[in-house]
Amino acid sequence: MSKNGEAAAAMFLQGYNCAQSVLVCCGREYGLPRETAVRVAQAFGGGIGRTGNVCGAATGALMVIGLKCSAKDAADLPAKAESARIAQEFLARFKARSGSLLCRDIIGCDLATSEGLKYAIESGRHQTICPKAIRDAVEIIEELLNPMEKR
Repeated sequence: MSKNGEAAAAMFLQGYNCAQSVLVCCGREYGLPRETAVRVAQAFGGGIGRTGNVCGAATGALMVIGLKCSAKDAADLPAKAESARIAQEFLARFKARSGSLLCRDIIGCDLATSEGLKYAIESGRHQTICPKAIRDAVEIIEELLNPMEKR
């Protein structure tokens, strides 16, 4: 079990969204200040702006890939290709674990509606499914970006 994954799940359970939780806990390794990570990822929770689209844990992880693998300038084609390769691998692994990339499919309700949000919270899905997706995202990121390190 990853320490960052557990920290990210705990952060989510304290009230931060899934994207914030992943970006804060994984981004610090790449020099991203906590306050900046929280602000940048604010609109990505709940499947991007609570629309149920791409899971915030996944978008947070993609931001971490950008931090680690970003091109130094627009002409750095090898870095761009490597970033895309890692992003595609992340998305494939995350989808394999979660069954989907979409928040509404993973959590089993539509957070874009007040009824769906209420159901997610009252049924406990928000407190069980989301932390698992966050842990999975962090674990996959760590495997891809730090394959030789022990967790």
